[in-house]
Amino acid sequence: MKALQLVLALVLLVTVHEFGHYIFARIFGIKVEKFFLFFNPRFSLLRYIPEEGRLEIGTWMDKEERPHPLASWKVGKAYGPGEKVPGWKQTIYGIGWIPLGGYCSIAGMVDETKDAKDVNASTPSETDFYSKAAWKRLLVMAGGVIFNFLLAIVIFIGLTFSYGEQTVKFRDAYAGMDYVPAAQKVGFRNGDIPLMADGETVEADQPGVMMRMVQAKEITVLRNGTDTVTIKLPSDFVMDLNEDKGFFIYRVPVVVSEVMRGEPAAKAGLRKGDRIIAVGDSLTPSITELFPALKAYGGKDTILTFIRDGKTLEVAVTPSEEGKLGFMLTKLTDIYPVFTQEYGVFASVPRGWEVGTSTLGNYAKSMSQVFSRRGAESLGGFGALGNMFPEKWNWYDFWSLTAFLSIALAFMNILPIPVLDGGHILFLFIEMITRRKVPLKVIEVATTIGFYFLLAVMLFANFNDIMRLFK
Repeated sequence: MKALQLVLALVLLVTVHEFGHYIFARIFGIKVEKFFLFFNPRFSLLRYIPEEGRLEIGTWMDKEERPHPLASWKVGKAYGPGEKVPGWKQTIYGIGWIPLGGYCSIAGMVDETKDAKDVNASTPSETDFYSKAAWKRLLVMAGGVIFNFLLAIVIFIGLTFSYGEQTVKFRDAYAGMDYVPAAQKVGFRNGDIPLMADGETVEADQPGVMMRMVQAKEITVLRNGTDTVTIKLPSDFVMDLNEDKGFFIYRVPVVVSEVMRGEPAAKAGLRKGDRIIAVGDSLTPSITELFPALKAYGGKDTILTFIRDGKTLEVAVTPSEEGKLGFMLTKLTDIYPVFTQEYGVFASVPRGWEVGTSTLGNYAKSMSQVFSRRGAESLGGFGALGNMFPEKWNWYDFWSLTAFLSIALAFMNILPIPVLDGGHILFLFIEMITRRKVPLKVIEVATTIGFYFLLAVMLFANFNDIMRLFK
């Protein structure tokens, strides 16, 4: 299920990204030769050639680039010599066999599909990339990033409108939070309630609040319900949290929801709404402490302390040998007050924009940690991406993660690395400043270097995933 969600998300993101390049190219009258999801060296799973009115499956390309499909069907009009072919029908659309992205092959442009010798830069056709003004080419190259960012904004707007925002505010969670080991190592304690980050108030309903906190220099918490404590964070704190896959979660108080007949809880007289605060000598402010306490007293007579209608009561109880009492726990959202913010059509637009821009800003800040040894070790490949998704299908989680990945894809592609969109944009800026086009051979060499660099990064990231599996 995780793999399925990842594949669906990446298919959507890559298609939208390449469509951004495609639509800007068509707006400026530039011919797009191929539009492919996934890469297709020598072989394509599917090809649609509108100009010939033909659909192919399993097409093998020989050394002379002649197609040899396993099956082919006529699905539309075939245009003859001299006939005017609509712009969109001059493009070959298809699906490749290597699921590592996709591409939009633009006429007269050096990229991962064409070398400098394949491009006639001296006398370009009027539909070629290099025949257009630099600002038009800049928009073509930025189109993928723009569309990925806009997709994320649209998704955030849709989620805001459809689901609203339901949060339990930090201060309403009287049992506090459970912190991962890395957080406890720097001074957090289970039960602490976050109050401020770098002197500014933090609350659960603020966009990007978790990222704000992990990137802060210090966090102020409420401890034991009365004490205010300030914890200073190391500069690489976010890297520590990456290893523990989180920062904190809400502590769930032990409140009885339902009692099983004939079980120890029923025999002891527990009722719905009772809050268990101790098992024997072990305090149980949350389920984090409850389970080990019950296991320690498994099969033994002990005293159970609980609160009912504001009164503290005690009762004798004997947990099962496995450390079970036989009752259902009350959900977190049925214990704490839930703050629900609903948004109409118009209100969801600025809120979606705020969430999207905040996500982009926080992601950009977090990228600074990658350029360190620990940051490099934290890089993950497809395995890490897949683990972001839940094991069971959930539309809200799927769209939320897809929007985040769309933001990440947009940011990564704008980096000034040859072969990425940002590399092409860098060459265009140089041209606009110097008023001289960068030689195609230079672009070709830089693109090749960039391609192998990214390939090495991808292999390294997936190698990290494999090593984590062994660990």
